[in-house]
Amino acid sequence: MPRMTLFRRLLQRRHLTTYEAFSAQFERAAVRLADLAGDPRLASVRLSSRQFDRWYGGELQTLPRPDACRVLEHMLGRPVSELFSAADDHASRDRDETLTAPGHQQPPMPRGVPLRADDESPMDIVSRAQQLTTGNADEPTLAFLDSSLEGIIARYELDGPYALRPQTRQLRQFAHTLLDGRQPPRARQELFRLAARASGLLGYMAVNTGDFALADAYGTEARNLSHAIDDVETELWADGTLSFSLYYAGRYADADACAAAAVDRAPRSAQAIRLLANGRARALAKMGQRTSAALALERALELSALHDVPAGLTPCISFEPYGHARTLANAVTAHVSLGNVDQVLSDAQQIDDLVEHSDSAWSRSLVRLDVSTALLQQSSPDLDHAMSLGREALALCGDAPIRSVWQRARDLYEQATPWRNQPSVGEYGEELRVWSSQPAALAVSHSRAM
Repeated sequence: MPRMTLFRRLLQRRHLTTYEAFSAQFERAAVRLADLAGDPRLASVRLSSRQFDRWYGGELQTLPRPDACRVLEHMLGRPVSELFSAADDHASRDRDETLTAPGHQQPPMPRGVPLRADDESPMDIVSRAQQLTTGNADEPTLAFLDSSLEGIIARYELDGPYALRPQTRQLRQFAHTLLDGRQPPRARQELFRLAARASGLLGYMAVNTGDFALADAYGTEARNLSHAIDDVETELWADGTLSFSLYYAGRYADADACAAAAVDRAPRSAQAIRLLANGRARALAKMGQRTSAALALERALELSALHDVPAGLTPCISFEPYGHARTLANAVTAHVSLGNVDQVLSDAQQIDDLVEHSDSAWSRSLVRLDVSTALLQQSSPDLDHAMSLGREALALCGDAPIRSVWQRARDLYEQATPWRNQPSVGEYGEELRVWSSQPAALAVSHSRAM
């Protein structure tokens, strides 16, 4: 049975009973102490989960190393010799210190006024108020979560979902662990927002890896958490990701309905740009609803002007509103489905320079695949150019394929069926076969339905 030490009791009071929650606070304490003590070495002090388990279980044979002791004493305000001794040895001293601490003196009772049996102790009232206004998520913790999520967004199109998924899962779990504790209202609301966004990112990654069941679960969690705190922007973004997942699962009517319901809730929101262009227009085009798709794209561009969005190609996974080039890239995809060849080539030309100078290899690949398909839809198909662009698209993704590239690359080959005996189509088909046989491409090809 674990030994009840003062260390264990203090961690229970502060809701730091998991390795993830404690180590985050421990590392921040190490950084603060390094600055205060002028000893940079202390900033790199870390502990393993095995060390934490021994400390928390009271199983120490000897005290921790000196640097770890210094960080612990700075973090918890007690000598290490006391922290790892039995908690009962300090119970009476804790009560005495609480009663004599500044701001916690028991007010004297007026003479002649008896204390009724049903009165609460003033000390209990003050102590409870302090518990309710403090918590396990301070400003540095919330800032750490926020900056970590922003870092994942910034690196996503370079590193991809497989590399960033583990870190995103850890951040989501950390936020959930903190939510199991206590925070004042503003901190709790921010934790809900951050937890929702971590879930949303995982949902988007699941679409890119072809796991639509997981995408639906994460997306629904993100929507519910953001709805609980009236965070409309994150809720609409989550709806957009759910629609995005339905689209690549081939459920076009559901994708449109999901996006349309979200737009109806906040028709003038900047998030509606993505819902209209990525959610509605592309799904409507797949269903052949030409007029409705055109209206959705027209409204998306009107909102882009209203909100003065950036001209460039915003990151695909960003929570910020779609930039103008990102919206036009989605318009290109919709026009391909409708067979609007001239519009595809015109829009692609308009954003060509922005796409080519972006960090997004996926976007460069997807636009090439859309243009390739349009070249085959012309009255006089430009077969060699189309297949050349298709090969470039595969090379751009290299060993980091995502579901959308895999799907459109296969669609292009299907479109080229009438010319399978032509050398350029054969070359593209062989490169597609080799590219599709790599482990990462095989993984995205085996989708899990919703």
